[in-house]
Amino acid sequence: MTETKKTIVVQQTSSAARRPAVQTATLKGLGLNKIRRTRELEDTPSIRGMVHAVRHMVKIIEERG
Repeated sequence: MTETKKTIVVQQTSSAARRPAVQTATLKGLGLNKIRRTRELEDTPSIRGMVHAVRHMVKIIEERG
């Protein structure tokens, strides 16, 4: 039995310029650093928390799994 991992697709919607350093570091941790860049990430509580911390700069495009 193969278990498919739940993932979310996150896209950066605004710039990290003139934002606190912790928010810039969170974006880098998510693999985002340019506007309109997308990443497919595993749907875990820690990733969800990171997305929540920078929710004004990213959007969840799709939830898979």
